[in-house]
Amino acid sequence: MIVDAHHHLWRIAGGYSWLDEASLAPIRRDFGVDDLHDAVAGTGVERTVLVEAARCDAAEVREHLAAADACARIGGVVGWADLTDPALADTLGRHRDEPGGRWLVGIRDQVQGRTDPDFLARAEVHRGLSTVAAAGLAYDLVVRVDQLPAAATAALAVPQLRFVLDHLGKPRIRDGAAGLAQWRAAVTPLAAASNVSAKLSGLVTEADWAHWTVADLRPFVLAALELFGPHRLMFGSDWPVCLLAASYDRVLAALGEVVDDHLNADERAAVYGGTATRVYGLEH
Repeated sequence: MIVDAHHHLWRIAGGYSWLDEASLAPIRRDFGVDDLHDAVAGTGVERTVLVEAARCDAAEVREHLAAADACARIGGVVGWADLTDPALADTLGRHRDEPGGRWLVGIRDQVQGRTDPDFLARAEVHRGLSTVAAAGLAYDLVVRVDQLPAAATAALAVPQLRFVLDHLGKPRIRDGAAGLAQWRAAVTPLAAASNVSAKLSGLVTEADWAHWTVADLRPFVLAALELFGPHRLMFGSDWPVCLLAASYDRVLAALGEVVDDHLNADERAAVYGGTATRVYGLEH
């Protein structure tokens, strides 16, 4: 069974202002559950994790939980929350009480949009992360490369929390060897923390959208296999954002072209579903 550990759904009327950027015009439309079913048809993907999409409000969390409750394919929801919110514990409790609240498996804050590269090193943020851990949830790290050192600090400060690095930390794949060297130096301390897993997701949109090749992705994926190991890596499509550079099935096929010859059956099972199932607790 293949698990897609990272995709989105959105309604433009819901308030996704980041989609107003001209270059994002190809994905500036509604994407719902029916679109998801169409995208995964024939790929072997049976379960997915629905991730917040930078709307940054509680209403989106409620909508996503309701979508998961109505769609057997969605096995979990990573909802948005502000880590510095003094009432974070109450907020998480309310989400759990929502219809579909049992599908909440993780939390994500839009750290990549914060100017401070050391945001995740703050004591108040560590308190918020401890609250997420106490709720039994995972925490998704959506960060820039310059924020990776602070992410490592957070992972060490809150060892009881399961961290998931989205999009491998957004390496500058379009910059080739220079991007690889910068990212590898920054991500290595984070990968050394045993409570951190990472998603092989969002890579085609960190490459040249129009001209990327599997060869562009390969050094970054192989480095991730070396640093994290297959049992701390998981496939994610980042659909529909990936449509800026590739179709859903092309994203999945590109990953296979890199990893399948390097992994045994057990390791492939981890990357394509086992890691996500374990880290997010998707068994239910």
